[in-house]
Amino acid sequence: MDAIDEESVRRKYQRLRELFNERERRLWAAVESAELGRGGISTVARATGLSRTTIYQGLDELGQRRSGGDLRRDRVRNPGGGRKPVTEKDPKLVSCLEQLVEPTTRGEPESPLRWTCKSTRQLSEALKKQGHPIGRQKVCELLNMLGYSLQANRKTREGSDHEDRDAQFRYINAQVNAYQQRAQPVISVDAKKKELVGDFKNAGREWSPRGKPVEVRTHDFIDRELGKVNPYGVYDQTSNTGWVSVGTDHDTAAFAVETIRRWWLHMGQERYPQARDLLITADGGGSNGYRLRLWKVALQTFANETALTVHVCHFPPGTSKWNKIEHRMFSFISLNWRGKPLICHEVIVNLIGSTHTDKGLAIHAELDTDAYPKGIKITDAALSKVNLKRDDFHGEWNYTIAPNCST
Repeated sequence: MDAIDEESVRRKYQRLRELFNERERRLWAAVESAELGRGGISTVARATGLSRTTIYQGLDELGQRRSGGDLRRDRVRNPGGGRKPVTEKDPKLVSCLEQLVEPTTRGEPESPLRWTCKSTRQLSEALKKQGHPIGRQKVCELLNMLGYSLQANRKTREGSDHEDRDAQFRYINAQVNAYQQRAQPVISVDAKKKELVGDFKNAGREWSPRGKPVEVRTHDFIDRELGKVNPYGVYDQTSNTGWVSVGTDHDTAAFAVETIRRWWLHMGQERYPQARDLLITADGGGSNGYRLRLWKVALQTFANETALTVHVCHFPPGTSKWNKIEHRMFSFISLNWRGKPLICHEVIVNLIGSTHTDKGLAIHAELDTDAYPKGIKITDAALSKVNLKRDDFHGEWNYTIAPNCST
């Protein structure tokens, strides 16, 4: 059914709904659906928020009228009759619903529905978890009342994607499945956004006594003594566990691989005692970028120390949000510390380590105060010692680093 028809029905209903009683509303809806023909009932239901049962009842009554039946016996509630509107019984319901569907929440990891479609069923479940029991049909009615409608994306922004972007996604997925079937570890790695340490404002809100918000600095000028931290994470895609090293120096490739090494020593080798291979999925840039020589040299050292054959798959440029660690671990860390000033290193480590989900996510966090200087140059001779074999498909993104027997 044409979206123009649905919008037309919605506009008419918004203008007439206050003039209708219960019976007149369903009869009008029945007439409109009949006029639209095939798919008319669904279109009118979406546009008005009325249930399909109500429209079917109206169609039945219209059939009685055409056949000469008497409709005066149809019951119409007296003014004020029936149950109280749900918005009257739950005054905060509408504002909570608006927060869930507010367009500005799109793309925010803290949004409860960041990684699900905002269907009426999902919205209903999210509201129930917030203490507002409501069915999906009533959600539909409220959305229509608020002026929302189902809308598709509109192509207005031009951009460029790598021609093999989707093919690389499929390749990574195939590699992950193959490693998991062989009971070999699969990890997703990335660096989280740098954070200021000190009594600075942190996005989000936290329950506090009324009129007593936590006071923080007005300006976000870095504290020279406390500085910043660089959280780097390792997410185990099979066990739903993670490790985060909270670095106090630079976010370099050496720091990234050191975090992987600590995860393996303290968590990985215990969980995968028979492991011979390790699959790493990572972004295409940053401290684990596919062009970085230091990243490959550091991985060679790690492979030599652990006797693991390391297979790396990078996501294409501009697709970092598809990396599992982003929405399976980092987003929940942001939720856990929202509204809390990160006043010291201990607070940051404890907040990260206390993050968990209903699906069993567990994270270990540790402070890393080692120095990781920037600007280290890797010579061609040093790079040539890396026992690297490129995959046939996009070898720049997909490659294996095996232990170097000569080391």
